[in-house]
Amino acid sequence: MTEPAAMAMTADWVTIVSSPAGAGGPLPDEAGGAAVRLRCWWARPVGQAPRAVVIVLPEVFGVNGWVRSVADRLAAAGYAALALHTMARTAPDLELQYDAAGLELGRQHRDAVTAAGFLDDLAASVAWIRAQPDLAGLPIGCVGFCFGGHLALLAATLPAIGATCAFYGARVSSFRPGGGPPSLELVPQIPGRLWCFCGDQDPLIPPEEITAVAAALTAANNGEPAESEAARHRLLVAPGAGHGYMCEARADFSPQAARSGWSEMLGLFAAMADASPSPQD
Repeated sequence: MTEPAAMAMTADWVTIVSSPAGAGGPLPDEAGGAAVRLRCWWARPVGQAPRAVVIVLPEVFGVNGWVRSVADRLAAAGYAALALHTMARTAPDLELQYDAAGLELGRQHRDAVTAAGFLDDLAASVAWIRAQPDLAGLPIGCVGFCFGGHLALLAATLPAIGATCAFYGARVSSFRPGGGPPSLELVPQIPGRLWCFCGDQDPLIPPEEITAVAAALTAANNGEPAESEAARHRLLVAPGAGHGYMCEARADFSPQAARSGWSEMLGLFAAMADASPSPQD
């Protein structure tokens, strides 16, 4: 798929208030009733209505410059994009560099995230999107990277999410944030489409995990192999690519794999947008 010509876009910070019901109300916490405020990056095209909305889930480094650039690039491709702060409960302004210190701190906050808390924040974000005057009828997709790729699998279970791209989300076959059965066991509950991306040289996603992901997606496809281009849930393995291959700021950045991943992602979101009736219908 050829990437469309870039459109004019605008972007800025927005604050979304989360609650257990995902409706923007107060959220009790250990401090005694304070709300959780999600500092998110909101990008959208200028001069025309977006064709759909995409929620972007960051790596352990927070909503940093690269994650914001993903939202901006999606906006330039015609989508409204919300980069959601997934670790706001312990680090309201987390924005880290791609170095050892950033990785260590990011992992500390990652380990405090729970699936239940994340899904509350995601639901609040969906409610915020739906409340925007010109977005109420648009389909919503999701893309996540690294830890955000793992969270993207959880996000895909939300009925509002029509299509999800999970890039190199590790430990989905053995772990769920906050405890419980592995996140991969939730695949049968996904109402939309899930595409999982990883590199075959990723040390955080060993061959046995790739095999487990392929098996879970294939089973959810009623036996159609996850490697098939026609499959509803797909597994796309980039040859020679390591962890973080989509990100230009990371050592494992792979231009070829990144181009392919971006193109496949845009193709999935375009199919989601084209399959949905317009808000005027």
